[in-house]
Amino acid sequence: MTASNTTTRGPSIGIDIGGTGIKGGIVDLEEGKVKGNCLRLATPQPANPDTVGDVVARIVDELVAGNEDLDRTSTVGVTFPGIVQHGFSRSTANVDKAFLNFDINTYFTERLRRPVAVINDADAAGLAEARCGAGEGTNGTVLVITLGTGIGSALIYDGKLVPNAELGHLSIDGFDAEIKASAVARERDRLTWKQYSVRLQRYFSELEFIFSPELIIVGGGISERTDEYLPLLTLRTPITPAKLRNEAGIVGAALQAASTP
Repeated sequence: MTASNTTTRGPSIGIDIGGTGIKGGIVDLEEGKVKGNCLRLATPQPANPDTVGDVVARIVDELVAGNEDLDRTSTVGVTFPGIVQHGFSRSTANVDKAFLNFDINTYFTERLRRPVAVINDADAAGLAEARCGAGEGTNGTVLVITLGTGIGSALIYDGKLVPNAELGHLSIDGFDAEIKASAVARERDRLTWKQYSVRLQRYFSELEFIFSPELIIVGGGISERTDEYLPLLTLRTPITPAKLRNEAGIVGAALQAASTP
């Protein structure tokens, strides 16, 4: 990590809430890596604050019980699959509507009885990649784009997050970009990698024009196949695959919690 983002505090806990699973791990903040194994439990149905809170508390309790370096002052970062603004959850695409306009940060702080910071899931993954993944050491603007069911995004400047940048909803040829350029769109439209690269070229060129980034990082499930499409793109900005994979959300949540006053 860059010097401005290095912390000397002890390890932090990261929790990543997804539509089908909730996973957590202990993060070494100096290394920016998960220590040991992650714990994963199924996302409860319905996924309302009480049921999700029970699962998160169970994971945190198990992690704390197995690590003597954690205590009541250890921070917990929690990702949420929706917009998080000033501690409130503002959208609920993959969880119960009870989370809409809910004071999620206060809820988890009181439920876990320890310092908590809640962050959007794409923001968390992007923060981790920019600080201690593929973007480590890169100053200026870094864009982290995940290609999956939709298009997730994170905007980082000098290692600091600009939250809730929903760049998958940029309009490209009259459509939300994710309708045409997500990984699901490629499968739905049965595109070859060459055909898909044409859509990605249109999308990434637009991002490049708007933000003039120093680096673009590509994550999501098809980041493992970047050799199929990244070489077909023509950009002035370096573009590279993500490194942290499935642990990015956990690491980013822990980083956010440790840096929140």
